Amino acid sequence: MGMLEGKVACITGGTRGIGRATAEAYLREGAQVVINGRSEEKGQQAIEEIGAGDALHFIPADVKTREGCESIVNGTVDRYGQIDILFANAGGATGHAPVADLEDWALQDSMQWNFWHTFWSMQTALKHMIPQNGGRIICCSSVEGKMGKPGVSIYVAAKHAINGLVKSAAQEVGPLGITVNAVCPGAIETDVMLAEGPPAAEAMGMTYQELLDWFASESAIKRLNEVEDVAELCVLLASEAGGGISGSLISIDGGTAPY
Repeated sequence: MGMLEGKVACITGGTRGIGRATAEAYLREGAQVVINGRSEEKGQQAIEEIGAGDALHFIPADVKTREGCESIVNGTVDRYGQIDILFANAGGATGHAPVADLEDWALQDSMQWNFWHTFWSMQTALKHMIPQNGGRIICCSSVEGKMGKPGVSIYVAAKHAINGLVKSAAQEVGPLGITVNAVCPGAIETDVMLAEGPPAAEAMGMTYQELLDWFASESAIKRLNEVEDVAELCVLLASEAGGGISGSLISIDGGTAPY
């Protein structure tokens, strides 16, 4: 028996990276899983590669809109009859610049992609979880949700905002058997990192490799983390065993953040 037998999970941004690793871990533990992405093609590719049959379903949607987030969560319930676990994992940022030079659109886009998507999907999931008196909500924050870095304020600000939302929501729904937590990964070389890392590094005045080396040197383990490190924590938080953890901002950053 897996730790998540009979449970239904919804993961935003689940075709690659952390979301995909977590989907595979949830499937291994017996859950039925919905993954999301913008590209139908990448979604179908992930479905084929994972090979979990009817236990895995893909819903294409843009998480930067309320309608997109609602369609993912409600579509999970339509497909499998319930939602027990939400992993609001999608996120990223583009248009990095120092605050003095920052353009409004870049901050607005980062807030929609990270913070607003987390709020919209969380709120929709709670409409299902509150009546059933139980559920697990996991939000993907970041080491940047606990620290500042120059040049990437649009991402740092959005992830800090997610952490505040998580703490308040946890207080509200704790008595109903629902936990709300944030995982705070350090640098992991995912597809988003490969795409957005070089321009972010440039905004910080360094090369991409120097950025990766900086992340590694800041940690206690002196290396980057892996997507599987985050996935295993997400299994614990989604399980019965994780029922005593709520309102927590849990670092998976090799000892980088000071708290």
